[in-house]
Amino acid sequence: MTSDPAAPYLSVVIPAYNEAQRIGPSLARVLEYLQAQTYSAEIVIVNDGSTDETAEVVEAQAQTAPLPVRLLHNPANRGKGYTVRHGMLASVGQHALFSDADLSTPIEELERLLEPIRAGEAEVAIASRGLAQSVLEKRQPFYREMMGRTFNKIVRVLAVPGIADTQCGFKLFTREAVELIFPHQCTEGFGFDVELLFLARRQGLRIAEIPVRWIDSPASKVHPLKDACGMFLDVLRVRTYAWRGRYREKRG
Repeated sequence: MTSDPAAPYLSVVIPAYNEAQRIGPSLARVLEYLQAQTYSAEIVIVNDGSTDETAEVVEAQAQTAPLPVRLLHNPANRGKGYTVRHGMLASVGQHALFSDADLSTPIEELERLLEPIRAGEAEVAIASRGLAQSVLEKRQPFYREMMGRTFNKIVRVLAVPGIADTQCGFKLFTREAVELIFPHQCTEGFGFDVELLFLARRQGLRIAEIPVRWIDSPASKVHPLKDACGMFLDVLRVRTYAWRGRYREKRG
């Protein structure tokens, strides 16, 4: 698989559900950062059935944006996994990053993820809060941190060993990796990150886990009980799908 030389160097995909209050400042910040880079870029925002003015805010800014900003719509509220998959498959960049709308991982940390990919050391680079070098400027509440650690232990045993943090919402893929992974993603909820990394490993893609600067957003949409149970079930489904042969076999 080869990238289209006419395609932008980078696509930034941002899933958005009822983000009218945050998407404007976040979009402005991403645009400012990308405009200062030497490479070409596009931004793809996917509206996940928002009931507030998320779409109107994006549309207004897109009209005067110095870079291409595309707004996609899900048919209804489908979940973060579905939304990210929609945006990544619609993106056209030679590399594609998905980032949470709150920019808990600042967009400036992208440079850290690009390094191993540019060096030919990885096809997937993921931001991590779980490494010794990671800088957590504002931590999650204690109960959320403990739940996250417990979930990660389960993930290491059942799906993706050796990854300290699978859930940070800031992940970069080469175009080849996008085409090998996302068409086969089945998980629509918050557990989709685990499936992406499982599929990457299954395809023989190299994953670089990168320590980053991270700032907790108190307006997180992840429910500590309901979504935690759903994520655990998602991990079990990944193992079940693999056992049933639902995933594509490793590339030749």
